[in-house]
Amino acid sequence: MASNNRIDRFLRLMRERGASDLHISVGRPPILRNGGRIEPIRYRVIENHDYVDLMRPIAPPHLWERFMETGDTDFAYEVPEVARFRVNFFKQERGYGAVFRIIPTKIMTVEQLGLPKAVHKLTRLRSGLVLVTGPTGSGKSTTLAALIHEMNMTRKMHFITIEDPIEFVHENQQALVSQREVGQHSHSFFNALRSAVREDPDCILVGEMRDLETIRMALNAAETGLLVFGTLHTNSAAKTMDRIINVFPNDQQDGVRSVLASVVKGVLSQQLLRRKQGGRVAAIEILFGSPALTSQIREGKTHQILGMIKAGKAQGMIAMDDSLKALVEKDLVTPEAALEKAIDKDEMRKWLGAVGIRFSEHSAG
Repeated sequence: MASNNRIDRFLRLMRERGASDLHISVGRPPILRNGGRIEPIRYRVIENHDYVDLMRPIAPPHLWERFMETGDTDFAYEVPEVARFRVNFFKQERGYGAVFRIIPTKIMTVEQLGLPKAVHKLTRLRSGLVLVTGPTGSGKSTTLAALIHEMNMTRKMHFITIEDPIEFVHENQQALVSQREVGQHSHSFFNALRSAVREDPDCILVGEMRDLETIRMALNAAETGLLVFGTLHTNSAAKTMDRIINVFPNDQQDGVRSVLASVVKGVLSQQLLRRKQGGRVAAIEILFGSPALTSQIREGKTHQILGMIKAGKAQGMIAMDDSLKALVEKDLVTPEAALEKAIDKDEMRKWLGAVGIRFSEHSAG
């Protein structure tokens, strides 16, 4: 069925120009994000009544009510034969705002995304916890979709995803994939996860591990022998472990540390950088579970994880800063971009100097 909502012409323009995001904000003309850069659209300044005319027709009624009450909401919207979009409505100082992010209709494979070959190990796991982490907009959903797609194509299993909203739609292949959307199919990640554990899954994807109860439930599910994928907004494996542990009250942290140590099988952290030739490229950190990792987490020595990653290159592990250095060496990104994203900025500066790469401190941020 054709869609004739007013917003669709902006979304078609977004697709035509190859943009990743469309920003609609009261007090400004519409804006596209293309290759990381902001590009205004030649159009009048959006007023509140324009916003309501554009947005209300595409929002499910209960989510429009939630937006009016709470100030934000998320859902997915599709323009047939154009694309699916992840939509966020929010309130801001000048009035209402919205962001549309394009969701590719075709799920990209691990190879097409240029992810390291070692990532395939994560798709062969039978149990435990795998975390894909990174800041907002770093491509976590795209990477997870590639991992799920590979498992869907190669393994006979029941996969349950819990998302807000559902982005990539997975057709059943070798696997049975049940996709549930928070808000539409369940009240919260926690409620959906609690139900999912009773629905005979082999693997559960928790789109966002936002709160203590969801994290606790995900750890418990992994502890019972399920394979659990989750996402967090951290940019390194060590920070990911600390984030999970620190969510819990002090008197529970030793117990959580012990559970996390026993279930974590992999952490894939990623950051997106602007590619010199246009577009974006990901810097990836990979950590795999091992007896050494189990000991470090259990003993509260997460600061030693980076050293373990560096020592685990033969197993396919890679540290974030080493991934950034490789992108500079391949001339895919500027040294300033790598320095801005580096975990250890002092060490990155020394490396750039040692290999004779000139860079500007001022543009590194």
